[in-house]
Order: sequence, then structure tokens, then C-alpha cells
Amino acid sequence: MTEISGTLTTDPATKRHWIALVVISLAQLMVVFDASIMNVSLPQAQQDLGFSDDGRQWVITSYSLTFGALLLLGGRLSDCWGHGRAFTIGLLGFGAASVLGGLAPTIEFLIAARVTQGACAAILAPAALTLLSLTFAKGRERARAVGVFSAVAGAGGGIGMLLGGTLTEFTSWRWTLLVNAFFAAAALAGRIIYIKEPRAQAQADRLDISGLLMVSAGLASLVFGFSRAETMGWGHVSTISSIVAALALLTTFAIIESRAGSPLLPLHVLLNRNRGSAYLSGALASAVLFTQFLLLSYYLQSILGFTPLWCGIAFLPVVLCLIIGSSFAGPRLMRRIPTQMLMGTGYLVSGAGLLWLTGITTDNTYPTVVLPASLLIGLGTGTAFTCSIVLATDGVQPKDLGIASAVVNTSQQVGGAVGTALLSSLAAGAAATAAQGQASSAAAVAGYVLAFQWASGFMALAAIISFALMRRAPEDSE
Repeated sequence: MTEISGTLTTDPATKRHWIALVVISLAQLMVVFDASIMNVSLPQAQQDLGFSDDGRQWVITSYSLTFGALLLLGGRLSDCWGHGRAFTIGLLGFGAASVLGGLAPTIEFLIAARVTQGACAAILAPAALTLLSLTFAKGRERARAVGVFSAVAGAGGGIGMLLGGTLTEFTSWRWTLLVNAFFAAAALAGRIIYIKEPRAQAQADRLDISGLLMVSAGLASLVFGFSRAETMGWGHVSTISSIVAALALLTTFAIIESRAGSPLLPLHVLLNRNRGSAYLSGALASAVLFTQFLLLSYYLQSILGFTPLWCGIAFLPVVLCLIIGSSFAGPRLMRRIPTQMLMGTGYLVSGAGLLWLTGITTDNTYPTVVLPASLLIGLGTGTAFTCSIVLATDGVQPKDLGIASAVVNTSQQVGGAVGTALLSSLAAGAAATAAQGQASSAAAVAGYVLAFQWASGFMALAAIISFALMRRAPEDSE
């Protein structure tokens, strides 16, 4: 930090870059924590607006569904419009939708606002990562900047839980949405003052409409199908038909992109071995991290009796360790250890933490199980995420930076949504089976334990992908 501080005070250009990083990270934080900030406020919102339990799910799913489905479009629009302009549009739209959601008189109005938030986030998130990549193009500063950005992306879920619990306890559920207006306004002011539109950015390529329709419908169908599996079961007709439709649509999308003259997603972005491996392992890790936040919040509140505020505070250790791993450990170790080796090791450390979580019981195991496991998960995942983002955007041509950044966000969001639905349904099934012979609290814990066992396996698979599929030297084959 001393080295950075010295640079900031003596070099105005570098100081401007680091202030720009704060602005970009603030926007990314807003986008990430909005996936979880309403989790703990839903009971209060349900009582206020009078909607059903199905409505509770849609308040959360409508955001992640739209966000994940439109991210590739948002990345390509960022390439076409210019990344600074897309960043501004995304901020304005997200802030306005948040205010409308906070003032919502009905559940229908609230869900419409959440859908709009997701659409604006799909424009904002790829533009933010692309501006970061253009501002910090190479070297040690890039590793540090990506570390800070990764910390925000990884810790955003936990920060959302803490902020949501605090706002719900001391104000109202409405402020879990209204608070975004302040974040958006601060980021917009910083964008105007400190982030200039990079030259020669906007491109006039024709938008690939057929590819856009296929991938948006395919990703939406995939997220919807897994969400239905969580509530309706894997054998329900809506679950099966949605997942089959998603596979057909995404296969059609791949065929269209291989033949398109101006594809929405140039396949060479995915087929680069390092980037493809980073996307895949990042999706697996996001599936685990999203699920860990969700199931641990259930465990802490339903089994151990934590209030929403104390539940948020209980997540502080994993949030702090995510920040330490991403901002400090990752960037420094990358200078000494091959990136793919460091990433794989980070995933293994996180997997060990998830195995430790399988020791939870109906007693208060926070100090002996949850806390030490959280430290390992935070440090391991934070370090790995920094490596993943560096590899996922390395060697990309400037004209494809927006779409490459969108794929990073898509892998995280879709991986998180699909993984949460999958692991939650496994937990629910195990709990239902265990409930036949023991108390409901013990049955619920049995479900959480099974989910954490599977989650540790996902992290081990992410590590294997990192070790086995990546090459030591970055590729630049485009």
C-alpha cells in the first residue's frame, strides 16, 4: 500500500487511474450485492405488499434471470456504443429502476423494477470490466487493479447480506433498493470527472440479431429451468422442458456464431484455452460461492437463531478474506507462481473450507466450524478469482474486450444461478429424506451438509480444470 500511495501522490495520471478504479469498483459492487441485498428483507416486503411465497422467489430470480440472459448483449452494446457511454447508460438506468422498485406499491411493480435493474446491470457490468482492462493494460498495476475488482465481485454477496440486514433492521425493506440511488449517483459523478471515453472505441458492426435472440432465450431458459427445479422438482414438466429448450437454443447459437460474419460472441474468445478454462472454473466457483452465502444464511438464521443484522455480521470474516485474497495475496503471488497453478491452489484451499463446513450441527458451531471454514473459503476463492479475471481478459483484441468481459460476468452469474438452484434442490431433497426419522432442524442441517459436500467437489473440479487445461504462457492467437 505504501508503494501505491507514493505513486498516487507524485503522478497525477496514475492518481486519476486509481480513482477511476474506485468508481468502477463502486459500480460493480452495486451490481453484485443487488443479487443478495433483498434476501433478508423479503419477509418484511412480503408482509408489506401481501404477496405469496412464489412471489418471494421471483423478486430474486427476476433480477438474476434478466442479468444473466442479457449480459452478452450488454457486452456487445458496450463494444458498439463505446464503453464509457455504456457505463453511463447502465448507471442511470440501474439507479432509476432501483428508485422505482423502492417505491413499488405492488409485487408486479417490484418485479418489473427488478427486471429493469437486471437489464441495466447487463450493460453496466461488462462496460465496467472493460474500462478496467483499458485503464490498467499491463504489468503490476493491472494485477493490483484486477485484485481490487475481484475482491468487490467476490465479496459483494456478503456485503449485500450485511447491508440488507442493517437496512431492514433499522429502516425498511424499501431502502435495500433505494440505497442504490446513492451508489449510482456517486459512480456517475466519478465517471464524468475521472473516466474519459477511450478513443476509437465505438464500432459500427451490425448487431447479430439471430445470435442475440438464441443466446438470450437460451440463458434465460437455463436459469429458469434450474430455478423451477429448486421449487417444483427435477421431474416437473416445466423444469425438463426449460432445460431441454435451453440446450437446443444454445446449440443453435453456437452454430449461428460459427457462420456469422459479425458474430455476437466470436468463438475464438471462448476457444482460447486459457480463457475458456478461466470461464469454466469461474462458473463452478461462483456456483459454490453463491450457494454458500444462501445456505449459510438459512443455517445461521433458522437453526442458530441469528437476527438479519447478526447474520450479516457473521459473513464479515469471509468478506474480509475475499478482499485480502483478491487485493493482496493474489496480485503478489502472481509474480512468483504461475497463474494457473495459483488459481488451482486457491480453489483447493476453498474446497478444504467447504469440507470443513460439513461439520455443522444443530448446536452453535459458528466459532469452531463456520468461522475457520469461512476464512479458508474467502482466502482461496479471492486469490483464485483474481487469477481468473486476469486470464479471462488476457490477449483479447480491443474490439472484443466488451464481449470478453461480458462472458466473465455471464459465467459468474449463470454459474451462480444454476449452482444455487442445483445445490439447494439437493439440500432440500436430503432434508426431506432425513425428516422421516429426526427433528426438522437436524434434517435441514443434513441437507446443508450434503450441499457443502457437493460444493467441495465443484471446487476440486475447478482446481483440476486450472491445473490440467491451462497453458503456462498466455495465448494471443487472435
